[in-house]
Amino acid sequence: MTAEATIRRELGQFLKTRRRQLTRAELGLPVIRKGPSGVRREEISYLSGVSITWYSWLEQGREIMPSRQVLDALARALKLSVDEHTYIRLLAGYCDPQLLSEHRHEAAPSHVQRLLDAVGSFPAFALAPDWTVAAWNDAYTAVYRDLSKVPIADRNLLWLIFTDPYLRELIPDWEFTSRRHVAQFRAEAGPRLGQPSFTRLVKRLLDASEAFRACWESHDIERFASRQRIFHHPVVGDLHLEQHRLAPSDNPHLRLVIYTPVLTTDTPQRLRQLINGGAGT
Repeated sequence: MTAEATIRRELGQFLKTRRRQLTRAELGLPVIRKGPSGVRREEISYLSGVSITWYSWLEQGREIMPSRQVLDALARALKLSVDEHTYIRLLAGYCDPQLLSEHRHEAAPSHVQRLLDAVGSFPAFALAPDWTVAAWNDAYTAVYRDLSKVPIADRNLLWLIFTDPYLRELIPDWEFTSRRHVAQFRAEAGPRLGQPSFTRLVKRLLDASEAFRACWESHDIERFASRQRIFHHPVVGDLHLEQHRLAPSDNPHLRLVIYTPVLTTDTPQRLRQLINGGAGT
């Protein structure tokens, strides 16, 4: 399957999933006494003003190019969130061309590594567009593990979340967080899903993890937001950290994730104990 066909299929599956998640009551449609009770393609066609043939072709992943106006009308009819509306626009090609370029950095630039090292006792790492962990600091090693000992092919945040038992124990709200990570990855990866590195990663995860498959097939979309996280470390106990993310202006394809301790807890002391004691895994 070509990259373009993969993206068209993703758009079609996303529209279909959202239509099937709607209830007739949400759209002010009468209850159906007999037959399937969900929202039909014909009804989305009517509510959006998009022809049934055109809308059906979109759901089927046909080789057509919807306009912005068509996508906006469908977003209103399907009651998409702002993030979901943005996502279908990205899939249809209405995005910065840089989002479609493929970056093949095995490691982050040296100045990015120096920045991660400079934040000292705050665990931090850098993510490539496909969520490969491209760099990390000693504090991150202490909280999680030395990623230099992990095979490069496995050094991906999504892969680690869904396949590493230790990481699953480290995150007490693993079910919630793993689903949220998949939704965030999909929102960011959208126009790149047809690229080989993304295709390989998704296929590998679908084959390896039923939990990932369930998350992926839900087609949830969510943008990153800073929030407090709890990590249950086997040596020092609970670490209350606030998660932040930023992008270097000269390497905007990278995302730096930095965890700062919640100062109203004893996490600063626990982090110091962990780092000074060299209690990584």
